[in-house]
Amino acid sequence: MRRKRVLSGMRPTGKLHLGHYVGALENWVALQEEYQNFHLIADYHVLTTQLDISDIAEDTLEMLKDWLAAGIDPQRSPVFRQSQIKEHTELFLILSMLVTSARLERNPTLKEQVRDLKMENLIYGHLGYPVLQAADILLYKGEFVPVGEDQAPHVEISRELARKFNRTFGEVFPEPRAKLTKFARLPGLDGQTKMSSSLGNTILMSDEPENIQAKMRKAVTDPQKVRKGDPGRPDICLVFTHHTRFNKTQVKDIRGGCESGGLGCVDCKLRCSEAIAEHLAPFRERRSYYDDHPEELIDILRDGENRARTEAQATMAEVREAMGLG
Repeated sequence: MRRKRVLSGMRPTGKLHLGHYVGALENWVALQEEYQNFHLIADYHVLTTQLDISDIAEDTLEMLKDWLAAGIDPQRSPVFRQSQIKEHTELFLILSMLVTSARLERNPTLKEQVRDLKMENLIYGHLGYPVLQAADILLYKGEFVPVGEDQAPHVEISRELARKFNRTFGEVFPEPRAKLTKFARLPGLDGQTKMSSSLGNTILMSDEPENIQAKMRKAVTDPQKVRKGDPGRPDICLVFTHHTRFNKTQVKDIRGGCESGGLGCVDCKLRCSEAIAEHLAPFRERRSYYDDHPEELIDILRDGENRARTEAQATMAEVREAMGLG
Protein backbone atom coordinates (compact mmCIF):
# COMPACT_ATOMS: atom_id res chain seq x y z
CA MET A 1 0.00 0.00 0.00
CA ARG A 2 1.31 3.45 -0.95
CA ARG A 3 2.46 5.55 1.98
CA LYS A 4 0.71 8.87 2.41
CA ARG A 5 2.49 11.76 0.75
CA VAL A 6 4.03 14.84 2.29
CA LEU A 7 5.13 17.91 0.29
CA SER A 8 7.65 20.17 2.00
CA GLY A 9 9.49 23.14 0.56
CA MET A 10 11.57 26.25 1.17
CA ARG A 11 12.70 29.22 -0.84
CA PRO A 12 16.45 28.98 -1.54
CA THR A 13 17.84 31.78 0.58
CA GLY A 14 21.28 30.28 1.16
CA LYS A 15 22.54 28.88 4.44
CA LEU A 16 19.76 28.04 6.88
CA HIS A 17 19.40 29.10 10.51
CA LEU A 18 18.19 27.51 13.72
CA GLY A 19 14.64 28.67 13.07
CA HIS A 20 14.58 26.59 9.89
CA TYR A 21 15.98 23.64 11.81
CA VAL A 22 13.51 23.53 14.70
CA GLY A 23 10.56 24.78 12.66
CA ALA A 24 10.93 22.52 9.64
CA LEU A 25 14.01 20.43 8.94
CA GLU A 26 14.00 18.38 12.13
CA ASN A 27 10.40 17.47 11.48
CA TRP A 28 11.03 16.66 7.80
CA VAL A 29 13.73 14.18 8.76
CA ALA A 30 11.42 12.42 11.20
CA LEU A 31 8.57 12.24 8.68
CA GLN A 32 10.73 10.22 6.28
CA GLU A 33 10.18 7.17 8.48
CA GLU A 34 6.41 7.17 8.03
CA TYR A 35 5.53 9.07 4.85
CA GLN A 36 6.56 9.39 1.22
CA ASN A 37 8.19 12.81 1.13
CA PHE A 38 8.82 15.25 -1.73
CA HIS A 39 11.15 18.17 -0.96
CA LEU A 40 10.74 21.25 -3.10
CA ILE A 41 13.34 23.97 -3.60
CA ALA A 42 10.90 26.80 -4.32
CA ASP A 43 13.05 28.99 -6.55
CA TYR A 44 10.14 30.57 -8.44
CA HIS A 45 8.82 31.81 -5.10
CA VAL A 46 11.91 33.97 -4.68
CA LEU A 47 10.63 36.17 -7.49
CA THR A 48 7.55 37.10 -5.44
CA THR A 49 9.65 39.35 -3.20
CA GLN A 50 12.80 40.12 -5.22
CA LEU A 51 13.85 40.19 -8.86
CA ASP A 52 17.59 39.98 -8.33
CA ILE A 53 18.18 36.23 -8.43
CA SER A 54 21.83 36.35 -9.48
CA ASP A 55 22.80 34.32 -6.39
CA ILE A 56 20.03 31.76 -6.63
CA ALA A 57 22.18 28.90 -7.95
CA GLU A 58 24.68 29.29 -5.09
CA ASP A 59 21.91 29.80 -2.53
CA THR A 60 20.21 26.62 -3.75
CA LEU A 61 23.32 24.51 -3.23
CA GLU A 62 24.03 26.03 0.20
CA MET A 63 20.51 25.24 1.33
CA LEU A 64 20.70 21.75 -0.10
CA LYS A 65 23.87 21.12 1.92
CA ASP A 66 21.96 22.04 5.07
CA TRP A 67 19.07 19.74 4.16
CA LEU A 68 21.37 16.79 3.59
CA ALA A 69 23.48 17.50 6.67
CA ALA A 70 20.30 17.63 8.78
CA GLY A 71 19.36 14.13 7.60
CA ILE A 72 17.21 14.45 4.48
CA ASP A 73 17.76 11.23 2.51
CA PRO A 74 17.45 11.96 -1.24
CA GLN A 75 17.12 8.26 -2.02
CA ARG A 76 13.89 8.07 -0.03
CA SER A 77 12.73 11.65 -0.51
CA PRO A 78 13.25 13.31 -3.92
CA VAL A 79 14.82 16.78 -3.74
CA PHE A 80 14.13 19.03 -6.71
CA ARG A 81 13.96 22.60 -8.01
CA GLN A 82 10.53 23.96 -8.77
CA SER A 83 11.77 25.79 -11.87
CA GLN A 84 12.93 22.55 -13.48
CA ILE A 85 9.43 21.00 -13.47
CA LYS A 86 7.35 22.97 -15.97
CA GLU A 87 4.11 21.43 -14.72
CA HIS A 88 4.25 23.69 -11.64
CA THR A 89 3.55 26.75 -13.77
CA GLU A 90 0.92 24.97 -15.84
CA LEU A 91 -1.11 23.95 -12.78
CA PHE A 92 -0.54 27.38 -11.22
CA LEU A 93 -2.20 29.00 -14.25
CA ILE A 94 -5.22 26.69 -14.04
CA LEU A 95 -5.69 27.14 -10.30
CA SER A 96 -5.40 30.92 -10.68
CA MET A 97 -8.73 30.82 -12.50
CA LEU A 98 -10.43 29.30 -9.45
CA VAL A 99 -9.75 31.94 -6.78
CA THR A 100 -10.62 35.62 -6.37
CA SER A 101 -8.19 38.39 -5.58
CA ALA A 102 -10.34 39.29 -2.57
CA ARG A 103 -9.75 35.82 -1.12
CA LEU A 104 -5.99 36.14 -1.56
CA GLU A 105 -5.95 39.61 0.00
CA ARG A 106 -7.38 38.13 3.22
CA ASN A 107 -4.29 35.95 3.65
CA PRO A 108 -2.81 37.04 7.04
CA THR A 109 0.71 35.85 6.18
CA LEU A 110 0.74 38.10 3.13
CA LYS A 111 0.04 41.13 5.31
CA GLU A 112 2.84 40.09 7.67
CA GLN A 113 5.34 39.77 4.81
CA VAL A 114 4.41 43.15 3.37
CA ARG A 115 4.98 44.69 6.81
CA ASP A 116 8.25 42.89 7.58
CA LEU A 117 9.76 43.54 4.14
CA LYS A 118 8.46 47.14 4.07
CA MET A 119 6.94 46.60 0.63
CA GLU A 120 5.30 49.70 -0.83
CA ASN A 121 3.64 48.02 -3.81
CA LEU A 122 2.19 44.52 -3.95
CA ILE A 123 2.91 42.70 -7.21
CA TYR A 124 0.49 40.22 -8.76
CA GLY A 125 2.91 37.32 -8.26
CA HIS A 126 3.22 38.00 -4.55
CA LEU A 127 -0.52 38.25 -4.11
CA GLY A 128 -0.89 34.93 -5.88
CA TYR A 129 1.95 33.00 -4.25
CA PRO A 130 -0.43 30.85 -2.15
CA VAL A 131 -1.87 29.64 -5.47
CA LEU A 132 1.60 28.66 -6.64
CA GLN A 133 2.06 26.89 -3.32
CA ALA A 134 -1.20 25.07 -3.91
CA ALA A 135 0.08 23.95 -7.31
CA ASP A 136 3.29 22.74 -5.65
CA ILE A 137 1.32 20.62 -3.19
CA LEU A 138 -1.44 19.32 -5.46
CA LEU A 139 0.90 18.44 -8.32
CA TYR A 140 2.28 15.60 -6.18
CA LYS A 141 -1.08 14.88 -4.57
CA GLY A 142 0.31 15.83 -1.19
CA GLU A 143 -1.92 14.72 1.65
CA PHE A 144 -0.01 16.47 4.43
CA VAL A 145 2.02 19.67 4.53
CA PRO A 146 4.29 20.21 7.56
CA VAL A 147 4.02 23.89 8.51
CA GLY A 148 4.10 26.25 11.46
CA GLU A 149 0.89 27.89 12.58
CA ASP A 150 1.71 31.02 10.57
CA GLN A 151 1.67 29.00 7.34
CA ALA A 152 -1.57 27.12 8.04
CA PRO A 153 -3.70 29.67 6.08
CA HIS A 154 -1.81 28.72 2.91
CA VAL A 155 -2.77 25.09 3.32
CA GLU A 156 -6.39 26.14 3.74
CA ILE A 157 -6.22 27.95 0.39
CA SER A 158 -4.81 24.76 -1.15
CA ARG A 159 -7.73 22.79 0.29
CA GLU A 160 -10.21 25.28 -1.13
CA LEU A 161 -8.61 25.09 -4.58
CA ALA A 162 -8.60 21.29 -4.53
CA ARG A 163 -12.31 21.29 -3.69
CA LYS A 164 -13.11 23.88 -6.34
CA PHE A 165 -11.25 21.98 -9.05
CA ASN A 166 -12.82 18.65 -8.07
CA ARG A 167 -16.35 20.12 -8.03
CA THR A 168 -15.86 21.94 -11.33
CA PHE A 169 -14.00 19.39 -13.43
CA GLY A 170 -13.89 16.06 -11.60
CA GLU A 171 -12.08 14.32 -8.75
CA VAL A 172 -8.34 14.57 -9.19
CA PHE A 173 -6.84 16.05 -6.02
CA PRO A 174 -6.89 14.99 -2.36
CA GLU A 175 -7.47 17.82 0.09
CA PRO A 176 -4.12 18.41 1.82
CA ARG A 177 -4.01 18.88 5.56
CA ALA A 178 -1.61 20.96 7.62
CA LYS A 179 0.70 18.99 9.87
CA LEU A 180 1.75 21.51 12.49
CA THR A 181 5.29 21.40 13.80
CA LYS A 182 5.69 21.05 17.57
CA PHE A 183 8.32 23.78 17.90
CA ALA A 184 7.14 26.16 15.21
CA ARG A 185 9.05 29.35 16.02
CA LEU A 186 12.39 30.31 17.47
CA PRO A 187 12.73 33.97 18.47
CA GLY A 188 15.31 36.13 16.74
CA LEU A 189 18.34 37.33 18.66
CA ASP A 190 17.09 40.91 18.43
CA GLY A 191 13.92 40.08 20.32
CA GLN A 192 11.70 39.87 17.24
CA THR A 193 9.01 37.20 17.26
CA LYS A 194 10.89 34.91 14.89
CA MET A 195 14.35 34.21 13.57
CA SER A 196 14.54 35.47 9.99
CA SER A 197 17.31 35.83 7.42
CA SER A 198 15.74 39.04 6.12
CA LEU A 199 15.87 40.54 9.64
CA GLY A 200 19.49 39.50 10.23
CA ASN A 201 18.79 38.07 13.69
CA THR A 202 19.88 34.48 13.19
CA ILE A 203 22.32 31.78 14.21
CA LEU A 204 23.18 29.69 11.17
CA MET A 205 23.18 25.93 11.35
CA SER A 206 26.67 26.02 9.84
CA ASP A 207 28.10 28.63 12.24
CA GLU A 208 31.30 27.68 14.05
CA PRO A 209 31.24 27.70 17.90
CA GLU A 210 33.01 31.06 18.11
CA ASN A 211 30.45 32.62 15.76
CA ILE A 212 27.59 31.23 17.80
CA GLN A 213 29.08 32.63 20.98
CA ALA A 214 29.64 36.08 19.41
CA LYS A 215 26.07 36.25 18.15
CA MET A 216 24.55 35.02 21.40
CA ARG A 217 26.44 37.68 23.38
CA LYS A 218 24.37 40.31 21.57
CA ALA A 219 21.04 38.59 22.19
CA VAL A 220 18.28 40.60 23.84
CA THR A 221 17.35 39.46 27.35
CA ASP A 222 14.89 40.42 30.09
CA PRO A 223 15.17 44.25 30.30
CA GLN A 224 14.59 44.12 34.08
CA LYS A 225 17.64 41.92 34.61
CA VAL A 226 20.40 44.50 34.24
CA ARG A 227 23.19 42.82 36.22
CA LYS A 228 23.96 39.58 38.00
CA GLY A 229 21.97 39.45 41.21
CA ASP A 230 18.84 40.92 39.65
CA PRO A 231 16.01 38.36 39.53
CA GLY A 232 15.07 37.50 35.94
CA ARG A 233 11.96 36.31 34.13
CA PRO A 234 13.06 33.34 32.00
CA ASP A 235 9.67 32.90 30.34
CA ILE A 236 10.06 36.20 28.49
CA CYS A 237 13.76 35.73 27.68
CA LEU A 238 14.64 34.49 24.20
CA VAL A 239 17.91 32.99 25.47
CA PHE A 240 15.92 30.77 27.82
CA THR A 241 13.78 29.68 24.88
CA HIS A 242 16.97 28.49 23.18
CA HIS A 243 17.92 26.64 26.36
CA THR A 244 14.58 24.79 26.32
CA ARG A 245 15.34 23.55 22.83
CA PHE A 246 19.08 22.89 22.85
CA ASN A 247 20.00 22.54 26.54
CA LYS A 248 17.15 20.53 28.04
CA THR A 249 19.22 18.83 30.75
CA GLN A 250 20.08 22.19 32.33
CA VAL A 251 16.73 23.95 31.92
CA LYS A 252 15.65 23.50 35.55
CA ASP A 253 19.00 24.80 36.82
CA ILE A 254 18.96 27.72 34.35
CA ARG A 255 15.46 28.73 35.39
CA GLY A 256 16.27 28.63 39.07
CA GLY A 257 19.48 30.59 38.65
CA CYS A 258 17.79 33.23 36.53
CA GLU A 259 14.82 33.72 38.84
CA SER A 260 17.01 33.91 41.96
CA GLY A 261 19.53 36.24 40.36
CA GLY A 262 22.35 33.78 40.96
CA LEU A 263 22.94 33.28 37.23
CA GLY A 264 23.97 36.33 35.25
CA CYS A 265 23.08 36.85 31.61
CA VAL A 266 26.71 36.61 30.45
CA ASP A 267 27.11 33.12 31.92
CA CYS A 268 23.63 32.12 30.77
CA LYS A 269 24.42 33.09 27.19
CA LEU A 270 27.76 31.27 27.30
CA ARG A 271 26.12 28.06 28.48
CA CYS A 272 23.48 28.39 25.78
CA SER A 273 26.11 28.98 23.08
CA GLU A 274 28.05 25.91 24.16
CA ALA A 275 24.92 23.74 24.09
CA ILE A 276 23.97 24.94 20.60
CA ALA A 277 27.50 24.41 19.27
CA GLU A 278 27.59 20.89 20.69
CA HIS A 279 24.19 20.08 19.20
CA LEU A 280 25.31 21.26 15.76
CA ALA A 281 28.73 19.57 15.78
CA PRO A 282 27.60 16.41 13.89
CA PHE A 283 25.72 18.58 11.44
CA ARG A 284 28.80 20.69 10.65
CA GLU A 285 30.84 17.54 10.09
CA ARG A 286 28.31 16.09 7.62
CA ARG A 287 28.01 19.43 5.84
CA SER A 288 31.76 19.63 5.29
CA TYR A 289 31.56 16.48 3.16
CA TYR A 290 29.36 18.26 0.62
CA ASP A 291 31.61 21.31 0.70
CA ASP A 292 34.27 18.96 -0.67
CA HIS A 293 31.97 17.07 -3.10
CA PRO A 294 29.81 19.70 -4.87
CA GLU A 295 29.32 17.44 -7.90
CA GLU A 296 27.21 15.11 -5.77
CA LEU A 297 24.76 17.94 -5.10
CA ILE A 298 24.08 18.33 -8.82
CA ASP A 299 23.57 14.58 -9.20
CA ILE A 300 21.11 14.58 -6.30
CA LEU A 301 19.10 17.41 -7.86
CA ARG A 302 18.98 15.80 -11.29
CA ASP A 303 17.86 12.47 -9.90
CA GLY A 304 15.20 14.10 -7.74
CA GLU A 305 13.95 16.20 -10.65
CA ASN A 306 13.60 13.16 -12.89
CA ARG A 307 11.53 11.38 -10.26
CA ALA A 308 9.42 14.46 -9.48
CA ARG A 309 8.84 15.13 -13.17
CA THR A 310 7.37 11.67 -13.66
CA GLU A 311 4.83 12.30 -10.89
CA ALA A 312 4.04 15.81 -12.12
CA GLN A 313 3.44 14.68 -15.70
CA ALA A 314 1.08 11.93 -14.53
CA THR A 315 -0.94 14.40 -12.45
CA MET A 316 -1.23 16.91 -15.29
CA ALA A 317 -2.41 14.18 -17.65
CA GLU A 318 -5.29 13.57 -15.20
CA VAL A 319 -5.94 17.32 -14.93
CA ARG A 320 -6.16 17.80 -18.69
CA GLU A 321 -8.38 14.75 -19.09
CA ALA A 322 -10.74 15.96 -16.37
CA MET A 323 -10.94 19.39 -18.02
CA GLY A 324 -11.44 17.94 -21.50
CA LEU A 325 -8.23 19.53 -22.77
CA GLY A 326 -6.94 16.27 -24.29
